[in-house]
Amino acid sequence: MAPTLDAIPPLRSGRRGRPRRRPDKLHADKAYDARVRRQECRARGITSRIARRSIERSDRLGRHRWVVERSHAWFNRARRLPIRYERRADIYEAFTVLQASLITLHQIERFC
Repeated sequence: MAPTLDAIPPLRSGRRGRPRRRPDKLHADKAYDARVRRQECRARGITSRIARRSIERSDRLGRHRWVVERSHAWFNRARRLPIRYERRADIYEAFTVLQASLITLHQIERFC
């Protein structure tokens, strides 16, 4: 988990000054419940919200994580994206951008 936390690009908030390097909180499920993971977050100044095994239920964490999982499901509706058939990265990226634009279009139609 440490290389993933270190690879997070700077966050742009629109404010002046140096951009933030890390998020404020990390939400994770019971699979990441280990003292080492909590220490890695603490060393980087990130508040960890990790469900503890046999103590906490992980459905409380689901309130914050369902948005990402729903978005992955929307991308997986395009049959070419879950299993990558294209060898060239630019073609795969084009299909990803196309699916993202279709998702955005459907959301705009839903709210307008």
